[in-house]
Amino acid sequence: MEAAELAEIFQWMTPEESAATGAQPETRQRLEDEIANVLLYLVQVADKPGVDIEAAVQRRIVKNALKYPAP
Repeated sequence: MEAAELAEIFQWMTPEESAATGAQPETRQRLEDEIANVLLYLVQVADKPGVDIEAAVQRRIVKNALKYPAP
């Protein structure tokens, strides 16, 4: 749900509008709030089964690099 609220901010924006969200104080504050909510939720979800977030991210970066090599 929190990720959907974050995505909703960008749902109908053009790429240019999306890139300018940091310059608009109200939109930036909403964006910061939703990013914080998503991160807090992820940390709580990872804590229960003992997932090491940093290690999981590093493994995923390696997997992505193998699956999608740079041109």
